[in-house]
Amino acid sequence: MSTTDRSDRRDRRETRIEADPALPTILITREFDAPAARVFRAYTDPDLVVRWLGPRRLTMRIEVYEARTGGSYRYTHREDDGTEYGFRGVFHEVRRDERIVQTFSYDGFPDGVSLETTLFEDLGGRTRVTTTSLMASVEARDSMIRSGMGRGVREGHERLDELLGGGPSGNPDHEPRRKA
Repeated sequence: MSTTDRSDRRDRRETRIEADPALPTILITREFDAPAARVFRAYTDPDLVVRWLGPRRLTMRIEVYEARTGGSYRYTHREDDGTEYGFRGVFHEVRRDERIVQTFSYDGFPDGVSLETTLFEDLGGRTRVTTTSLMASVEARDSMIRSGMGRGVREGHERLDELLGGGPSGNPDHEPRRKA
């Protein structure tokens, strides 16, 4: 493998987070070295979601996670000191291996509901995941960015990469463990 090949592969595996100054959106793009069906499953199977979503320092408890059109979700991330962050939403459309449209709300800012569309693009053994989050205003978007969401998204994507590749987070084809 040449230096250029290694550099291209590293660039594909970096999470890009973009905010258009004129629009209340956040665009998140990341490629994974796994087929779309495996990546989609990691986004929709609660036993896998709990193993990768969010920052490494937090544990996750899922109360409900019905990844189907019309389903809902609610989960909590917890700090070691007991501080909890709750999230909830509704799955408006779940199209197997292709697309998820859902709302997203943080309990600490209950009026700040965003609409998220996640696309899974098959790249022949790899998958590009693109998530577009639409918020009510540029101010709400900027507040979310200032909250540190970028770090959580990047760490979650690193954990997902490990899960898909059988690294430290395990292999998605083995029996999952839920965090308490």
